[in-house]
Amino acid sequence: MDGAKMDQSQNLPCSFVIFGATGDLAAHKLLPALFDLEHAGRLADNLSIIAFSRREWTTDDWLEYVRSILKNKLDQPSCQALLERFLARFRYLRGDLKDVDSYHALAADIAPGSACSRTVFYLAIRPADFVTAIKNLKVAGLNEPRGMNRVVIEKPFGEDLESAQVLNRVLHQYFDEEQIYRIDHFLGKETVQNLLVFRFANTIIEPLWNRNFIDHVQITVAESIGIEKRAGYYDRAGALRDMLQNHLMQLLTVVAMEPPPALEADALRDEKVKVLRSIRPIAKRAVHAHAVRAQYTHGNIDRQPVVSYQQEENVEPDSITETFAAAKFYIDNWRWRGVPFYLRTGKRMPRRHSMIAIRFKHPPQQLFRETPLESIDPNWVLLSIQPEESMHMEIHVKQPGLDMNTRVIQMNASFLRTDEQTLGAYETLLLDVIEGDRSLFIRFDEAEWAWRVIDPILKFWTVEREYIPTYPAGSWGPAEANRLFDSDDQVWRNEL
Repeated sequence: MDGAKMDQSQNLPCSFVIFGATGDLAAHKLLPALFDLEHAGRLADNLSIIAFSRREWTTDDWLEYVRSILKNKLDQPSCQALLERFLARFRYLRGDLKDVDSYHALAADIAPGSACSRTVFYLAIRPADFVTAIKNLKVAGLNEPRGMNRVVIEKPFGEDLESAQVLNRVLHQYFDEEQIYRIDHFLGKETVQNLLVFRFANTIIEPLWNRNFIDHVQITVAESIGIEKRAGYYDRAGALRDMLQNHLMQLLTVVAMEPPPALEADALRDEKVKVLRSIRPIAKRAVHAHAVRAQYTHGNIDRQPVVSYQQEENVEPDSITETFAAAKFYIDNWRWRGVPFYLRTGKRMPRRHSMIAIRFKHPPQQLFRETPLESIDPNWVLLSIQPEESMHMEIHVKQPGLDMNTRVIQMNASFLRTDEQTLGAYETLLLDVIEGDRSLFIRFDEAEWAWRVIDPILKFWTVEREYIPTYPAGSWGPAEANRLFDSDDQVWRNEL
């Protein structure tokens, strides 16, 4: 083995520890993603996975649980052998996050003294337990040697600016920044990554990507689901903390960033931080004009009746937690000065749908004012993130015939061929953690500046506790969201 390959192999972890292994995040995201990586042949042969949870299970109980989770993926006879190979990686360790002895048992379970001693600690636990887990990892010596092991933190990173700074100080007491992976799964989606190529590898696109040609930008992350037994977390967090501060702000930075000098982790993140630092601060008196919140009432999703948020299990009957949040931001730099960025997210909307919609300005000359084309709709670039991942550009063409009539056609810039498959967001990010690539993870100053941007809104809504607007489940949100627009011809784009 040559020196480069040897160095790479020594950088790979041999242990992957999942804290909260029996929770929803592990069941719905982590275990299926790790299995897909197994299927793709991307996991090293010597990688073992330790499931850490407080349930009184044996390893055999755990393996049966994993089989039940992955049963929908076993559609071919060959998958059974693949599953057995995957299951052979696992050990189950019963432990309590607050019990120091459990961490000492974990340290004893991780093979000491081997040539490959790196470990990934994935905190698939409640944000309230992050500090406890981090401190106990230190007590058991699992943060040593510094610079070796990796710790993965799920969003939200803190619940406001001050708590994020406290959490970061605790992390940096025991881990170096290079060991910390703050994960936002939206950054692992192919469309988001492909946006960098779409912008910076195409000379027909990048010259138009500025205030001279773009009228406004919309970023929508809509969910048809409710809170799904997450009332304990969600009723404290709300849509602003849960989605807008992290997912949507990250999408905004990818749309608005300048080209980095190199495709390196810190170079990419430097440009994203510049965007966040350039966002115009929202004064307390201007919050009402820049942000809207609302809560869903009863309605219908896919023709099925659903209850209101206040009737969800374990939600306070008089709760005013927002399940919809929309905000308008301006980026005061040379590229974007004066261009509004409209962000919105909500639960119990008509369907699961995430999209970046860029609307261009009207042509400067009304060349067709004495024809049937007196008013022409503007051009759009539409980037669908989920459920499908695709790119579209809307342009006008003349309809056949004698009259000057047009129709809008979509130029599909989909990057995925019919015979191609791609890794999902969590698969991509887990592989990056294992391989030590931090490009798609969030540096603390990104998280800190995102909190600084939304902190005025958060504080204003915390004081306003008497009333919250509502919207029917199955709708695209409250009518109040329309007041964010700067002009009458700006409307929310709900469809591709």
